[in-house]
Amino acid sequence: MGEKTVLIVGYEGAELIDIACVSSSLDIANRIGADPPYRIVLATPGGQPITCDSGLRLCAQETLERCTGPVDTLVVSGGLGHTRAAANPLVTGHVRRLAALARRVASVCTGATVLAEAGLLANRRATSHWMYADQLARSYPDVTVDPEPIYIRDGNVATSGGVTSALDLTLAFVEEDHGMALARGVALGVVAYLQRPGTQAQLSMFLARCSTDDLVVRRARSHIATHLADDLGTAALARLAGVSERQLSRLFLAHAGSTPAQYVRRARAEAAAHLLTSTALPLAAVARRCGFGSTESLRQAFLTHYAVTPSRFRAERRRTVDAP
Repeated sequence: MGEKTVLIVGYEGAELIDIACVSSSLDIANRIGADPPYRIVLATPGGQPITCDSGLRLCAQETLERCTGPVDTLVVSGGLGHTRAAANPLVTGHVRRLAALARRVASVCTGATVLAEAGLLANRRATSHWMYADQLARSYPDVTVDPEPIYIRDGNVATSGGVTSALDLTLAFVEEDHGMALARGVALGVVAYLQRPGTQAQLSMFLARCSTDDLVVRRARSHIATHLADDLGTAALARLAGVSERQLSRLFLAHAGSTPAQYVRRARAEAAAHLLTSTALPLAAVARRCGFGSTESLRQAFLTHYAVTPSRFRAERRRTVDAP
């Protein structure tokens, strides 16, 4: 079989990591023994060098307008220049043309804007960097935008979240093309501790900041993070914070985007996710440590937040490091 051409579309203001996560991962796949190998091509408008967000310049290998098939995978990179690229009929027109020739189409981060403008996300579910998801949804109401997953595949079109989620999507492509063993080798080659499935959330709540420095919410959040096995009902948290339940709920909705109960449930789910992938504790012990009343409660929380059961979650995330 011949090479699989992976055509990466770049433009002024593209994000270097968005391009490199794809190209470097596929290069490692080739060195390990991808058969057929990937032919990785960077195409830009006019074939001109592009200046990336970081200020570094990249030289193109192909002129976007002159690219022809066969194309196995078309990937549109993201970057701060995505709105200008989407407003350029030359870019969107040729992305649309090449997508018709490709076996699969993908975007990294804000590259979803270019796909949407080209009409390739209409009536599809898609994601983008969480900071730009609302903008994408407002601009393209025919696209069902979900900012949570690190990547989404809808038919032959895939969209991924911010920056390094491109690595996760590329690993999924390698596994699809060549099997788990090669994908595992690539993950080890790029020192990716785990190969995350698309249902993994883009942003951990333990890393996210509140939209305000409200002292009540900050104290409650800190207490929740360090006392997951305690009573974290709204009444208990309100007593701790010295406010009424109604006031606490109002503050959480305003500054954390959820009710106290929703926040607690998600915090417990994330903590349980960490234990499942970093320890061999049985499900009952994980549930107990994280404040779930039973393994069934743990199971329901995982179905809600990760769309998989805890056992499946553990198996999918540990298979890379557990492999011989």
